[in-house]
Amino acid sequence: MSVETVESAGPRPKKGVSILFGLTLLGLLLALWLALGVSTQAFWTPNNISNLLRQGAMTAILAVGQTFVIITAGIDLSVGAVVGFTSVIVAWLLAAGVPLWLAIIATLAIGVLIGAFHAFGIVRMGLPPFIITLATLTSLRGIGLLITNGSTISITHDAFTTFSRADFLGVPSLFWMVIVVAIPAFVFLHLSRFGRYLFAVGSNREAARLSGVNVDRTIYLAYILSSTCAAFVGLLLASRIGIGNATQAEGWELQAIASSVIGGTSLFGAVGSVHGPLLGAFILATINNGANLLNVNSFWQRIITGLLIIVIVYFDQLRRRGAR
Repeated sequence: MSVETVESAGPRPKKGVSILFGLTLLGLLLALWLALGVSTQAFWTPNNISNLLRQGAMTAILAVGQTFVIITAGIDLSVGAVVGFTSVIVAWLLAAGVPLWLAIIATLAIGVLIGAFHAFGIVRMGLPPFIITLATLTSLRGIGLLITNGSTISITHDAFTTFSRADFLGVPSLFWMVIVVAIPAFVFLHLSRFGRYLFAVGSNREAARLSGVNVDRTIYLAYILSSTCAAFVGLLLASRIGIGNATQAEGWELQAIASSVIGGTSLFGAVGSVHGPLLGAFILATINNGANLLNVNSFWQRIITGLLIIVIVYFDQLRRRGAR
């Protein structure tokens, strides 16, 4: 099967347009930073910048994983619950005396299994992605609460808890984890045949199948990557707060979806990038951070996020109609 055959199953991502849109997002982010730097004295302080990078880092990683799924014209509503559940798992394993390296591997493996379960429900059972991931969202919260008996599990492993609070070259460790995820994600999505398969499946699943793409395996891959990213964020969150709590990260799935959409990923599939959701995550983090510094009611932060999603999806619809 040739590369040309696979690419003919759906539109090739327009690199020039993607780069231009990325530069526009970067300009917006810098403009927000400049405006907040002028309007508040605390924005450019080292502590606030570190907090901003930490706040945006975990959402950014979730958004990258979510992007893989959305490109296939799917959705993963469970990522916030996966974060909370895996924070409980790693805390429980460490409390039981399991070595740190084994606890990390086991937690990531659970993320892989959750993603495989989602894909199984979609591919084999014919369930809509919305339904299967929504069911997992509810179930994982309940399982986590059963494990902890409705409370939290404290983490006393110093090496694990100090990692997220440490800096490297003056930059928070959590932000370096974004780089660790983003580089292989970029190579996978934009430079490998598997990335082209994701776009082909999202554009026209039947055409991709007729072109020789293993559609089922591609869907498995997308959902496994999404849940693995969420499990990784669960590790980072547990490290940062020092506890395992099933109710943590509530609503983070919406933040991840919003970051991906703001970053240019189309909810209709076949359009997306890695750099866009990363910038989208830090734009949202900047809006939230600035609202806190300006003492704006936190409810307005949600309203702004919702309006951004509506506007961007609306213009995405206009773009798709114009492309027909």
